[in-house]
Amino acid sequence: MTVSRREAIAALAVFMDWAAAHSSADAAQAAPTAPQAPVFTRDLPSVSLDGWEIRVSHVDYAPGRVGMPHQHAGFLFAYVLQGSVVAQVIGNGVSDEVRTYRTGEMFYEPIGATHQVSKNASATDPARLLAINLLPKAPR
Repeated sequence: MTVSRREAIAALAVFMDWAAAHSSADAAQAAPTAPQAPVFTRDLPSVSLDGWEIRVSHVDYAPGRVGMPHQHAGFLFAYVLQGSVVAQVIGNGVSDEVRTYRTGEMFYEPIGATHQVSKNASATDPARLLAINLLPKAPR
């Protein structure tokens, strides 16, 4: 299935809107007139998305799981759906701090950066991410 640039950006916008609404649902119930704060804000690189695609996947972290350092071909947004994940992304202008992301939080991996630390923060509870990767299409 081919996804156009417009469809990819629209899907990302819908997801970001959903993520913002989902994470602030409790706050909205407590104060329905309060303005919603964004879950995540980040400038994007100046790229043409011609020849690119979007891949959205779940990343499951079993209790105690530790991932290997890795890179992605494009840029990636990760939204924590369940549990807590410890991550460190280094390179390409991002902070290299090791940080714990909890349910409802997001992080960004720019093109060329290394996801140096990737692990479940808990030794007893699972964690799950929704990974949104925008990347050049692989030759088919």
